[in-house]
Amino acid sequence: MQEESYAEKCRVLREEVRMMFNKIENEVDQLEFIDVIQRLGVAYHFSNEIRNILDIIYNNQTSKLEKNLHATALKFRLLRQHHYDISTDVFDSFQDELSGFKKDQILDVEGVEGILSMYEASFHSFEDETILDEARDFTSKFLKDFLNQNGDSHLSLQISHALELPLHWRVPRWEASCFINIYEKQQNKNDVLLHFAKLDFNILQSVYQEELKYTSRWWKETEIGEKLRFVRDRFVENFIWNVGMSFNPEFEYFRKVLTKANALITIIDDVYDVYGTLEELELFTEAIERWDLNAIDSLPDYMQICYQTLYNYVNEVEFEMLNKTGYSIAPYLKREWAGLCKVYMTEAKWYHSGYTPSFEEYIENAWISISAPLMLIHAYFVIPNSFKVEDLHLLEENSDMIRYSAMILRLANDLGTLSTLTLFLYFSF
Repeated sequence: MQEESYAEKCRVLREEVRMMFNKIENEVDQLEFIDVIQRLGVAYHFSNEIRNILDIIYNNQTSKLEKNLHATALKFRLLRQHHYDISTDVFDSFQDELSGFKKDQILDVEGVEGILSMYEASFHSFEDETILDEARDFTSKFLKDFLNQNGDSHLSLQISHALELPLHWRVPRWEASCFINIYEKQQNKNDVLLHFAKLDFNILQSVYQEELKYTSRWWKETEIGEKLRFVRDRFVENFIWNVGMSFNPEFEYFRKVLTKANALITIIDDVYDVYGTLEELELFTEAIERWDLNAIDSLPDYMQICYQTLYNYVNEVEFEMLNKTGYSIAPYLKREWAGLCKVYMTEAKWYHSGYTPSFEEYIENAWISISAPLMLIHAYFVIPNSFKVEDLHLLEENSDMIRYSAMILRLANDLGTLSTLTLFLYFSF
């Protein structure tokens, strides 16, 4: 009953906020409103309204923002974020061709708020957009200096938050939690919007809690955590990772499926990296490639648990998606799991033989072993209304989009787990 009351209150507040879109006519106010809506984590309720406003702003050839750095940078960031084709030429009036950004000009026009907006916009650069690279260097230094001299203001709180991690790099759901606290302290805050954001955040938290209960029961029922003491128990981390990937309530099934997939990846990775002998790993890899439950008899007990759990998981997803779409996705899922185990096997052979691969050999294997292709294929199928049967031939081979996305994840992961010196030494020999 209480949940229904919260849902009704949320619905009423949502419609009040929706009406606000029609009352804001000034372009700068519209941009700032969209920015706040997004950072509070409630933009998913107003996709059409946001798109309509950005369409108008993008097509407005008479915009008078060229002398307002804050508004220009905010406009640039929002349009780039929403995939509009906007050029860095909008910053020409703030740049001197010979000396880079005119420090005095920027400070006279917009002040610190403009610098902060330019800093955030600079992280939306494409290759060879040197104007944004220069802007990032200048604004970062300026904001750090400002923070050292003005540490107690509300603006300093926003600057400190931005310097810790730029908005473009933040996970939207975690940003919502942080920004609600920041926005609450603003003098010009919109109380209705703030109330709605808090209520919506709490409702979604309750949704995630129920999902976590469901997936935790599944994890406990597998008994893997109890029987395989050598594997990492990172189940809650896996769930949080998937909330970060897609927090919208309609992606509940996506989060459940990918949380289980992440848990299984961690388990199998530990089998290959930590526990299995080379002979046992060969048997396991062959069993996954065969995808025959009878193959389980050839495996040691601890591998039988892993194999059975993975086998049941894929069949469970296949059954659910067959009911929803009428199409069998099992062949694609089996292929990805077999491919992952094969590259794990390659890494195990390298380790056991003491072989050091070249960078080319390493990355050709590692972009798959990071498990991004497997996760992306799973996501493609289980996100609502995401796939079309006529497009499935594109999955027969890993596309460049999947390959390069996986490489980015692999290299970022390696940089996060190895020291710079270790990487230098590894790839120098």
